[in-house]
Amino acid sequence: MTKSELVNNLILENKNNKIPINIIKNMVEEILCCMILNISQGHRIEIRGFGSFTLYYKASRIGRNPKTGSLLQLKSRYIIHFKPGKKLKEQINFKLN
Repeated sequence: MTKSELVNNLILENKNNKIPINIIKNMVEEILCCMILNISQGHRIEIRGFGSFTLYYKASRIGRNPKTGSLLQLKSRYIIHFKPGKKLKEQINFKLN
């Protein structure tokens, strides 16, 4: 699902146009901006039932080019780790049980 698809779904769920469309678009944009700002500052983001986002530091290391096999230096970097919440895991695995 893309951001625009999310906005469109929220607009469809907005019965009787109680919330103006531009407010819905702005709310989605503001939520995402807030999440980006907080994760970039090193804060953990937890949305109960959905999951949590955590920033991890990966130190520089020696890597290998899988195509040529040659060694190369990989730079240090930050990565975002997502851990799904209990409700999300249950929903995903519901059909398997």
